[in-house]
Amino acid sequence: ATDPGAFGLDDDAAALRAAGEDIVVTTDAIVEGVHFLPDDPPDTLARKALRVNLSDIAAKGAVPAGFVLTLAVRKVDEAWLKPFARALGEDAADFGCPLLGGDTVSTPGPLMISITAFGRLPQGTMVHRAGAQAGDRVFVTGTIGDAALGLDVLQGGPVAAALADDAAGRDFLAARYRVPQPRNALARAVRAHASA
Repeated sequence: ATDPGAFGLDDDAAALRAAGEDIVVTTDAIVEGVHFLPDDPPDTLARKALRVNLSDIAAKGAVPAGFVLTLAVRKVDEAWLKPFARALGEDAADFGCPLLGGDTVSTPGPLMISITAFGRLPQGTMVHRAGAQAGDRVFVTGTIGDAALGLDVLQGGPVAAALADDAAGRDFLAARYRVPQPRNALARAVRAHASA
C-alpha cells in the first residue's frame, strides 16, 4: 500500500480526496467453490478479485482511485500468499488502483476474497443502469460467454471435449474465466457517450 491515503497501513482507515469529483464505490466478493475452483492459481484469484471490481468502475464511467481488500483464509500459507500478493500489486500498479488497506481473517470455511473499489469522475456524470431507452444502440466490448466456456473447460465438460485437440483454445478460454479483462481504458468514452 504505497498511496499516501493508505497511511502506510498504520491506521484503521484510509482517506481519498474528492476535490469536486464524485467517488464511485463498488464491492464484489469471490468465494472458493462458488466463484472459483479450489485449485485455481492464487495469482489468478488476485487478478480476478480486483478486475471484477475495476470492470464495475469502468461501466460507471469512472477511473480507478483505490481499493480495500478483505481476505478470509483457512491458514497462512506463504507459498500461496506470495504469488497472490505479487499479482495483486502488479494489477494495482497496471490499472492505477492502489491498495488503501483492508483486513485478513481466519475462517474455517472456504477461501473468500472481497474487494471494495473506489473510482473518481466529474460530479453528476456517473452512468446508471436505468438510463437506457428504446432505440439506443447496444455495444459490447468483450466476447460474451468466454468465461462460462472457460469454466466448462476447467471442469472437463462438453466444451473441453469439443476442444480436446485444441490446447490453445482450451488455454484461451480457461484464461478468460480466471482473469477477466476490465475495459478501464474506455471509461471516459462510456461516460461521454453511454446512457446506461
